[in-house]
Amino acid sequence: MQVNYAADGSSDSANGESPFTAKASLIRYWNKEIHTGLPKSAFLLSKASPLSPVDLATFSKLASQNALSTQFPAFCSSAKLFCFPDLSPSLEKHDQDSHFAFYFNKNFTNYGTGRAGGADSFKNYSDGVNLPVDSFRRYGRDAAGHDETFSNYAPETNVADQSFNTYGAGATGGTGEFKGYNVRINKPDLRFVSYSDGANGKGQKFSTYTEDANAGDEAFTSYGKNGNGVPNEFSGYGKSSNVIGSDFSNYGEAGNGASDTFKTYGVDGNVPENNYKNYGDGGNGGVDSFANYREKSNVGDDSFQSYAKNSNAQKADFVNYGKSFNEGTDKFTGYGKGAVGQQIGFKIYGVNTTFKDYARKKDVTFSKYTNAGTADASMKVTSDSSANKNKWVEPGKFFRESMLKEGSEMPMPDIRDKMPKRSFLPRSIISKIPFSTSKMGLIKEIFHASDNSSMERIILDAVEECERAPSPGETKRCVGSAEDLIDFVISVLGRNVAVRTTDNVEGSKKNVTIGTIKGINGGRVTKSVSCHQSLYPYLLYYCHSVPKVRVYEADLLDPNSKTKINHGVAICHLDTSSWSPTHGAFLALGSGPGRIEVCHWIFENDMTWTLAEAS
Repeated sequence: MQVNYAADGSSDSANGESPFTAKASLIRYWNKEIHTGLPKSAFLLSKASPLSPVDLATFSKLASQNALSTQFPAFCSSAKLFCFPDLSPSLEKHDQDSHFAFYFNKNFTNYGTGRAGGADSFKNYSDGVNLPVDSFRRYGRDAAGHDETFSNYAPETNVADQSFNTYGAGATGGTGEFKGYNVRINKPDLRFVSYSDGANGKGQKFSTYTEDANAGDEAFTSYGKNGNGVPNEFSGYGKSSNVIGSDFSNYGEAGNGASDTFKTYGVDGNVPENNYKNYGDGGNGGVDSFANYREKSNVGDDSFQSYAKNSNAQKADFVNYGKSFNEGTDKFTGYGKGAVGQQIGFKIYGVNTTFKDYARKKDVTFSKYTNAGTADASMKVTSDSSANKNKWVEPGKFFRESMLKEGSEMPMPDIRDKMPKRSFLPRSIISKIPFSTSKMGLIKEIFHASDNSSMERIILDAVEECERAPSPGETKRCVGSAEDLIDFVISVLGRNVAVRTTDNVEGSKKNVTIGTIKGINGGRVTKSVSCHQSLYPYLLYYCHSVPKVRVYEADLLDPNSKTKINHGVAICHLDTSSWSPTHGAFLALGSGPGRIEVCHWIFENDMTWTLAEAS
């Protein structure tokens, strides 16, 4: 049967709907292009733009004049888009102790500048907020003995944008502690630019920073540059996080007596990427310790470029560095080049490592170093690899076709939509908005995405992915309007099509029992078009044709009561020969590309199109 379908609705005004709304226009387009005689999809109609006829006409005209940015807040709100708010400047001086609880979307500019002593507490700040935007610019600049505590800052938030620019610059003494910062956050974008630059003895501690975070980026640029006796500790940083990228550029450059500790950094992470560029360049008498760094992580890449270059009496200790259960890649380029009196120790170091222009001197020691090309390769961590290989693949996310049998019990992954709620844009507007890396300046202007901001990165990531060449046998297109979506589907499958998605999110992260099951198109091998959301200001789907699949519908039952709780749609990919050997499906199920079929559920707000069946 077809799922999630509404009444025909061929009369636009049958339910009091104006014929000039985007939804009414979509209904007419469906009637014109799709020839099944079946009811229209309530699921797809729910994605139509909510713009009123007046707003639709107004914003269409602004789009044609390249003037949407002049009415950005109204456009964002009326069209149900994903936008970061424009933070207004703050001129508050802040000369006393403050407790900032339950704040969010705040600009702390010039806060605590030149202040002597005192303490500020940011506890439960932005707790559970969707799309928090916080700016700490010139916070605590030139202060003396001032303490800041960020405790439980922005936990469990979604798509955060936080900027610490020239934070604590020139400060003397005092401490800054980030404890429980951005724990269990989705898509963080955190920037520490010129943080503690030129500070004297001001320590910073990052404890359980971005633990259990998902798919974000953190940048520490010119952190502690020209600092004097600045101790920094990263403890539990990025632990158990998924696909986190960290960039330490010019960190501690020309610092004097700096002491940096990276303890259990990136442990149990999935595909972490860390870039240390010009770290400690020109430093004097510094001590760096990397203990249990990226241990038990899956894959991951680290780049140490010009690390401790031209430094004096610098000491670095790498203990249990990079002991991944699935090998990553580590590159040391120009490490310690031109340094004097440097002491470097590698103890129990991982595999797949490249040392280029490395200062190989008598004060560089390698203890129990594991290299894929040496006899020590047998020391590679294998004892817990079988237990860990599934750690970063949620139970039930991938399964074999044989599991789709009535009466089978299986884990259901979390199929809930984690993206911000958005709507399609009408074709009359989206056709006038550029979507190309060559037009990034115009796109940024429309959506108020400043240089080096989270929104700029979000937009660029999506556009680059959409411009990527298709994989062998793949036909793909990114669509931001329902009309464009329909056009792509019928170009691949023809006009006799139906769209399906899982009914709801019941059963997520629990075991379910398979009830009545049905193979679409008689269970024959077929072709489908699957569409997955991309993070972007408006609702954007990455749609691609998927050859050689079987699609199923199944009632999902509570294992104990056997009552129906959901109606799921699953797709089984029969040809996995072009998939990467490190694909999560093979981590979860074993085997490799082309050797097994792989099935998965259609998640909330994703969809798959197939040839329609007779009603």
